[in-house]
Amino acid sequence: MPLPAASRLFRSVMRTHLIPVAHVVSKPPKHNVTAVEQAIAMTVLFATILVPSGWVLAQLEDYKTK
Repeated sequence: MPLPAASRLFRSVMRTHLIPVAHVVSKPPKHNVTAVEQAIAMTVLFATILVPSGWVLAQLEDYKTK
């Protein structure tokens, strides 16, 4: 297959794929989140993920013996 024919094939394949576009409308927030509230939220988020993981890693030797 010559190169121009292959490029036409690829162009026709690429033309058929349409990607939908989301129309996002943004408004100002109704309630501004302060830096303290953000810090508390991030601390809670990290603690809920890291504390159980740390517990499992700290108790790993006990889990191996059971």
